[in-house]
Amino acid sequence: MTLDEFKQLIIDSLQLEGVTPEMIGDDDPLFGDGLGLDSVDALELVVAIEKRLGVKIQPHEAGREAFASAASLHAFAMQRAAEQEVAGSSS
Repeated sequence: MTLDEFKQLIIDSLQLEGVTPEMIGDDDPLFGDGLGLDSVDALELVVAIEKRLGVKIQPHEAGREAFASAASLHAFAMQRAAEQEVAGSSS
């Protein structure tokens, strides 16, 4: 999944009307002055990521650093997907 596809996942899962992937800067904050997301949005994003990528994310695993920006959340999600794929193939 590319970063632009991931941004589209954010837009779709949070129903951000009038927002396109190009409007979300890779390193723009997701919370506060950036996209203005809140904790409920964060939970919805985790659920959407889990469904789309087939991964399981525990609440303690996705910290502030992961949710800092679209790029950091994308990197976190891709890393979790790769880790769980490796774990699944070794069992």
